[in-house]
Amino acid sequence: MPASSPRLRRTHPPLATSPVAGPRAPSAPARTAGTAIPGGTAAPSGGTAGDAGPAGRSRPTRPPEPESRRRRYVPGPADREVLWLYLLTRAGIWTTAYCTRWLFPDDPATHHAADFLETWQRWDWGHFLHIAREGYFPGQAGPWMNGWDNREAFFPGFPLLLRAVHTVVPHWATAGLLISFVSGAVAVLALARIARLHLPDERAGRRAVLFLLLSPCAIFLAAGYTEALFLALALPAWLAAQRQNWPAAAALAAPATAVRVSGLFLAAALAVHFVVTVRTRRQWRALPWLALPALPPLVYSGYLRMHTGDWMAWKHAEERGWYRDFHAPWEAWLNTWHAAFAESLPTGYALMSQAELLAMVVGLLLAGVLVRRRRWPEAVYVGLSLWALGTSYWYTSIPRATLLWWPLWVLLAGWSLRAPRVKTVYLCLAAPLMTVFALTFLSGRWAG
Repeated sequence: MPASSPRLRRTHPPLATSPVAGPRAPSAPARTAGTAIPGGTAAPSGGTAGDAGPAGRSRPTRPPEPESRRRRYVPGPADREVLWLYLLTRAGIWTTAYCTRWLFPDDPATHHAADFLETWQRWDWGHFLHIAREGYFPGQAGPWMNGWDNREAFFPGFPLLLRAVHTVVPHWATAGLLISFVSGAVAVLALARIARLHLPDERAGRRAVLFLLLSPCAIFLAAGYTEALFLALALPAWLAAQRQNWPAAAALAAPATAVRVSGLFLAAALAVHFVVTVRTRRQWRALPWLALPALPPLVYSGYLRMHTGDWMAWKHAEERGWYRDFHAPWEAWLNTWHAAFAESLPTGYALMSQAELLAMVVGLLLAGVLVRRRRWPEAVYVGLSLWALGTSYWYTSIPRATLLWWPLWVLLAGWSLRAPRVKTVYLCLAAPLMTVFALTFLSGRWAG
């Protein structure tokens, strides 16, 4: 998700800093004879690298590249531990999917289990499939027709990638699962590295990933949905921003805005992070890069304008299909509360409304902690997400949105490292909820 900062002339080694941990110790003194150089060989005895050669002339040598930079893109032992954890949780979810098709068939009297891939083709997957296979407006169809499915509410990033992968993997559902599987691996690696930047404990990355992968809505990281792909772009973009590599951060955030509208919240957080971290005039030259993430939504809006005459057709499709027209935050809360506890909906939908309320409370607490700690960029990202999700007729998909709040998993990891019981409490509560959400989704009921 090479630094662009200017190289200032110094007479002593610069202090390496972390976004949270603060300055580290200065670099070690120059090594003497026989001391191994990181990433290289030991200097020969009787001299150090760069001593005079046989002719008495100085023999300059290139200083070894810092170990962190050389290994930045190569999985190390900590990364392999994270990937092993990722594979174990994928095996657990696939096992749950296998059992679900036997325990919860569409016809209770059947003697034949449903196809394994059929259990994954639920709800939003149908929209992604139709867009990838037919486009947004097949045969002059569109929102001017009765019974229109409002597919333009979904951004084109995932359907376009699905169509591309389908050229290699003929089965559509398999292609969608493959995208999420690979994207999830990239996402957990980036999350682990972000956690290790913020927390000094070497267990921080693995702990943050564990909390994410066992969160209640983790099933959506495995399904053919947009969450895993978005995180695979957004988290490396944030990691690049932490390293002051603004071109890379913008280049990764741009496709994220093509996947979900949440990409615009990421772009806003990157802009805030840029403003609060840059110091020199040369660093400010990277500012135009921050406009790049706005390009994909602008192109998509232009495409919709050509076909519907409406620049905001995607937003109006959300309003028609999912009641996402604007309401005051307290109205949205009261409407969701009524759906959850007034027995106005079937029990399955009422339970999910209760989950929406709980997720909103978690989001508000998270935003409050981020503001208190003056982590303004992350607070902007979470705050914009809460505003977008909390100002519709009622709450929809907030539990799924928690997957995208990476500051939540980093903060929980830090908390659990200070208070070990936090991990036990979290796993004892989150793991059963994850199973319930997985069974609900895989059996075709509404989840999250």
